[in-house]
Amino acid sequence: MNRLDRLRGTGKAKRHNARTIAALTGNPGCARRAVLDAAGVDKTRLAERIEFPGSFGQSRFALARGNAFEAMLKADDCALLRETLAVGQVGYRDLGEDDDATLDARHGRTRKLLASGQPGLIDHPLLTLEVAGQTVFLEPDLIAFQREGRLQVVEIKSFAIVDGQADSAKVSAAAVQAAVYVLALRRLLGDERVSHEVVLVCPENFSLSPTAVVLDVRKQLATLRRQLSRLSSIAELIDGLPPSVSFDLTRSVPELLESLAAVEARYVPECLSSCEMSVYCRHEAAGSTAALGRSVRESLGGVESVALALDLASGAAAPSEEQSEAAALLRSAARLRAEALS
Repeated sequence: MNRLDRLRGTGKAKRHNARTIAALTGNPGCARRAVLDAAGVDKTRLAERIEFPGSFGQSRFALARGNAFEAMLKADDCALLRETLAVGQVGYRDLGEDDDATLDARHGRTRKLLASGQPGLIDHPLLTLEVAGQTVFLEPDLIAFQREGRLQVVEIKSFAIVDGQADSAKVSAAAVQAAVYVLALRRLLGDERVSHEVVLVCPENFSLSPTAVVLDVRKQLATLRRQLSRLSSIAELIDGLPPSVSFDLTRSVPELLESLAAVEARYVPECLSSCEMSVYCRHEAAGSTAALGRSVRESLGGVESVALALDLASGAAAPSEEQSEAAALLRSAARLRAEALS
């Protein structure tokens, strides 16, 4: 049993996916999330075990709707999806679904088929991407072979596009996840073979009738590359942990809390929409300036607590040399507030 398996304990490993990589790169300074994801820890169950469950994730209704929408699109060798994408009678290959023991074989089939350059649609492909020194497997909804010789990622989502408009946060999240697949494809085949435009397929208006829109993910690709390069090596993070650290869900709550405390977290308010551990991390960060967001953290460098910030603003505390710039900013803000209130 390797170190990652020991960290996870008796639970079944949860694989990385585009959603977890997008969340991880959105907050690359969070060692806690990096370690938990690398070890395959079920963060939802862990949060429930320590009595800090969150409301993160899709509802059962949304999951059922999404599965039904995707099944409808892919029925009869993707007949409805072909019509939606306007790709005509191109070939279709379903690479099947495997358990964790046979992922390498499906990745090999995907790589061979992609290298052939034949036009068509590939269902259940499997890609790989290096994340903090660890190879992770990724499964796009679909890869479409284009006649011009370039590949496009097709991302299927169940949120609706109503009168040509969709929830901007959901579209943004879908673009980032699709960019993860584009990057994995480019690392395999080269930039020239893979388009920076991805196809987003969603229900139109208030029905399940599909519509397709094209998203340009060049901005997301640039951000993703930069953030992946900033991630610390998983091996380095794990080597720095005490041997007693374990997230085995059969352990007692105090033992799990002690293990969590040994891995540094970097909580920001945005975590609430992307991480299952966010409610606990928010509780843990209460009273710190970091919990107020990245802009506050950056503006008040060296001022770790809200109590100290208030004391510096009122003059009740003398700033150290590294706190002098932040203290001047706080005093100025306090003066403007007092003027506004008077």
